[in-house]
Amino acid sequence: MSKIETALSGDLQIEKDWWRGAVIYQIYPRSYQDSDGNGVGDIPGITSRLPYIASLGVDAIWISPFFKSPMKDFGYDVSDYCDVDLLFGTLGDFDKLIAKAHELGLKVMIDLVLSHTSDQHPWFIESRRDRDNSRSNWYVWADPNPDGTPPNNWLSIFGGSAWHWNPRREQYYLHNFLVSQPDLNFHEPQVQDALLDVARFWLERGVNGFRLDTINFYFHDQQLRDNPALPPERRNASIAPSVNPYNHQDHLYSKNRPENLAFLRKLRAVMNPYRAAAVGEVGDAQRGLELMGEYTSGDDLMQMCYAFEFLSTDSPNAERFAEVMARFDNVAADGWACWAFSNHDVTRHKSRWNLSDDALRVLTTLIMCLRGSVCIYQGEELGLDEADVAFDDLQDPYGIEFWPEFKGRDGCRTPMVWTTQDEHAGFSHGKPWLPVSPDHAARAVDRQESDPKSLVHHYRNAIKLRRDWAVLRNGDQSGMTTSGNLLSFTRSDGNDVLFCVFNLGREAADTKLPDGEWRAVGPDPAQIQNNQVTLEAWQCLIAQKMRDGTND
Repeated sequence: MSKIETALSGDLQIEKDWWRGAVIYQIYPRSYQDSDGNGVGDIPGITSRLPYIASLGVDAIWISPFFKSPMKDFGYDVSDYCDVDLLFGTLGDFDKLIAKAHELGLKVMIDLVLSHTSDQHPWFIESRRDRDNSRSNWYVWADPNPDGTPPNNWLSIFGGSAWHWNPRREQYYLHNFLVSQPDLNFHEPQVQDALLDVARFWLERGVNGFRLDTINFYFHDQQLRDNPALPPERRNASIAPSVNPYNHQDHLYSKNRPENLAFLRKLRAVMNPYRAAAVGEVGDAQRGLELMGEYTSGDDLMQMCYAFEFLSTDSPNAERFAEVMARFDNVAADGWACWAFSNHDVTRHKSRWNLSDDALRVLTTLIMCLRGSVCIYQGEELGLDEADVAFDDLQDPYGIEFWPEFKGRDGCRTPMVWTTQDEHAGFSHGKPWLPVSPDHAARAVDRQESDPKSLVHHYRNAIKLRRDWAVLRNGDQSGMTTSGNLLSFTRSDGNDVLFCVFNLGREAADTKLPDGEWRAVGPDPAQIQNNQVTLEAWQCLIAQKMRDGTND
């Protein structure tokens, strides 16, 4: 039986809209579980930990890149899209992971890095050879200005010009990231066809979807027009640190091009027969929500995207949540968001927002009540903070370039902690590629599993709440109301109505529920008296509206 037939009618019975309202658990493979003692996490290690992930109640896993790569950007520089790097295992190991995940009821999403490759990819090696080879147009090449300077003012996220000189072709090539990550030319139809074949390869192996890295970077302006300057008041450090001049441009021409929509429709058409879903990373500080709406509206584009509104340093207070959701409703009402507070590219939200465990709990419940899907990043269920990685231990080229004003992404990528007392917290028998934080080891899985009041159990309860109430996964969401530190909204689906109110402050606050009879539901419900409730600091209430005095 083919993978398509399995997806349509086999034992998995993958429903068409499994992704809608799903909770996705992100795994950074280098740092999850090392099975062979070389200090780097791998695919067999992930497979051994799948029962733990399934116990959280999540719907799917997203695995960051594990393809063949020189690892200059730790897998986001791909040299072979259709094979596993030996550092992580083999294709056979990946097949075993797929089988085990599906056995446990977990969908598997993998990270496709389509906008660029490694400079060691065979496609680029051929493309740079001369201007007449069969792949000469597969990357973005441009002649220099008459004075020899780059063709325009585009900047790299990792610092400096986005153009690098190649003496063989006597041309510049575009790299939005590292010099060793040349950008593919999506205006070349053969490039699109080759990348769609990559998607088919993994779908045939049984993956259930993709996380699409830098989804808005696929196309560039063919006229190579200069990006305009960005006024200081519009600069936003959510995509690049404030010390990076990348923030000084409005990136109208180096990314965010309208031609992207046609390619996304092609990709969706490839995915549809497999019941696969995709979540795109929209990397833009000024118009992320608008692009999210563009890329996910209708049934022929991507199912989900995430922007950086809740991955930024902006305080997660009631006004901030209401502002983001109101803007989303205005510019992306027909789209579908995948909300997240942390991932492998940003400071962990416990540190970024200076949160107590009580604050972490209420924000976890809040994100599970939002309309959209949810992504959680490995270790956030343990309440891990940003690890302090010494300069001598840094691996991330981004941090090395901008140290000490920006320390890079290593602090959120340190190894997962499993056992408090074991060397390296149970991650590896060898020296880990990044040091294990002693503060993290004190929050290891084994210690939290034995404490029913620990944060990991709260995550299970919050995820269970979302799974138990279909209205939280698929229902409508009202506009958000704020009153001081209180944030409230309703989720509704026909006669099913939930009222959600959150105290996002350090002082108790009273609030009145809407008219009707209400029953408090978990987790840790506050008590309703005469349609009023007092919420202690960092407490919430999820209440069900009763129908005719019952909850039938």
